Amino acid sequence: MRKLVLKISVSVDGFVGTDSGSVDWIFASLTDDATAWLAQTLREAGTHIMGRTAYLGMAAHWPTSTEVFAAPMNNIPKVVFSRTLKDADWAGSRIADGDLATEIARLKQQPGKDILAHGGAGFARSLSRLRLVDEYRLLVHPVVLGSGLPMFADPMDLRLINTTAFSGGAIAHVYRPA
Repeated sequence: MRKLVLKISVSVDGFVGTDSGSVDWIFASLTDDATAWLAQTLREAGTHIMGRTAYLGMAAHWPTSTEVFAAPMNNIPKVVFSRTLKDADWAGSRIADGDLATEIARLKQQPGKDILAHGGAGFARSLSRLRLVDEYRLLVHPVVLGSGLPMFADPMDLRLINTTAFSGGAIAHVYRPA
């Protein structure tokens, strides 16, 4: 059975975006070694999943991008979870508008590489609240936002699997639910 991996950038104080949803703060510490780690995480995925907000931002960017992340973002199938989005025209995308837990269970039963969840913040919290995430890959950036969109809304015990420090001060923590 495939596992669901949630990959997300987070501030030291646990926010995944500013109050307005901006994530511009992640780029200051996104050095070559951190980028390589993220690219490897993307290449390990067999399916990308995301919420509507993340999809709209990514679909506007990745199809014409020449960045290192472009190939895995464009070539790996994508499932967009939304009850309001009617069309997903980014190549390899489809909309899932049913029950989140049911659809994730179906995806996990399919053969192939792991399922990689991207966010946004609300989608990530929904996955966590429903205990659907098998592994968290949190890229913690050396910035304190003070307020914003929180990563977690509910208490949860996690077990640390791995930690990698990068030259720009970001640290990747890999956790699994305890």
